[in-house]
Amino acid sequence: MTSYKMNMLKTLWATVRQGKIELLESAELPEGTRVLVTLLPDDEAEFWLQASQTSLDAVWDNAEDDVYAQLLQK
Repeated sequence: MTSYKMNMLKTLWATVRQGKIELLESAELPEGTRVLVTLLPDDEAEFWLQASQTSLDAVWDNAEDDVYAQLLQK
């Protein structure tokens, strides 16, 4: 097995055909590379909206931002 060090995570789009995962783009993946597969629902847009909602709420829904809203009203 070839030694392979990945410096960063990379996301690749793929589909399943006849029980095998097929990449939708070319990528050099050495034999034995470990991968993590995340299954997406058919409606991918809804999945990503729900997945990001927690982070968006933390950024936009906080008491610190109320100060800016008060300044805009003056």
